[in-house]
Amino acid sequence: MTIFINELIGTALLVLLGDGVCCNINLNKSGMKGGNTVHVAIGWGLAVLLPAFVFGASTGAHFNPSVTIALAVAGKVAWNVVPMYLAGQMAGGFIGAIVLIILFHEQLVATPDANVKRGCFCTGSQCSTPFAAISEFVCGFCLLFFICGIPAITGKTGLNYIFVWGIIMSVGLSFGGLTGYAMNAARDTSPRLAYALFCPGERDAQWGYAWIPAIMPILGGICGALLAGSLAL
Repeated sequence: MTIFINELIGTALLVLLGDGVCCNINLNKSGMKGGNTVHVAIGWGLAVLLPAFVFGASTGAHFNPSVTIALAVAGKVAWNVVPMYLAGQMAGGFIGAIVLIILFHEQLVATPDANVKRGCFCTGSQCSTPFAAISEFVCGFCLLFFICGIPAITGKTGLNYIFVWGIIMSVGLSFGGLTGYAMNAARDTSPRLAYALFCPGERDAQWGYAWIPAIMPILGGICGALLAGSLAL
């Protein structure tokens, strides 16, 4: 149960802070509207970093099905605890998005463009489906290759998560313009569902695209973790 609670709270905070940046710089009537992609990359990096400081020592601070499944395939996490990780992550992502919908209710109402509102909660593609799938695969690969390959990240000292912040920022600044670098079903699928159910005004969740940020980072992450392991990094 500790795993479930920690992953739920940590992922809820991750989505609250990360998608909060997107709401803050994109929605009408926000005092910070007009920010740029650098704000997004820094904000998402911190959104991962800060909850990881809190929960890293106890349960590893995965907050991401791609991380949990890839580590399990690589033999670094026991399969019997994987369902608890995944349930906490997906529930936490949904809760974090619901809190944002409440906080930014007036701004969401004042923003008529469904695409802008959706982009605050989940990702979309600026390229065709095959290239979007490749992009999310590469993002997931990079995330897990570096997590498994940087020795300091395997420790439990807290400062190790600074490296994770660097990974998130690097991937975002390098590939974010293609698909929004979801890398994480808990930060894309769960908020997408919350948006589809509760966001005020016109909504378009683009469920036909949703499989790409849900599945491809997992496949890429598995490959990244296995390659790092095969190189004995």
